[in-house]
Amino acid sequence: MAVLRADEVRSMSLDELKAKLRELRAELARERAMARGGTSSDNPMKTRELRRTIARILTIIREKEKVKVH
Repeated sequence: MAVLRADEVRSMSLDELKAKLRELRAELARERAMARGGTSSDNPMKTRELRRTIARILTIIREKEKVKVH
């Protein structure tokens, strides 16, 4: 999972964003399950990066939908 920058996310289509969002949410669920199971992660900051990337994608999806409506 690479960190997605805002300019990279903005260049994606709405369908690509929604697919990436599903992928990242599944990865976050796996990370949380591993943490609850007591398994240590290779990268302890991965959960935080995933949450921030998901929030970034949601923000840009809403921006694009707002522009489409107006």
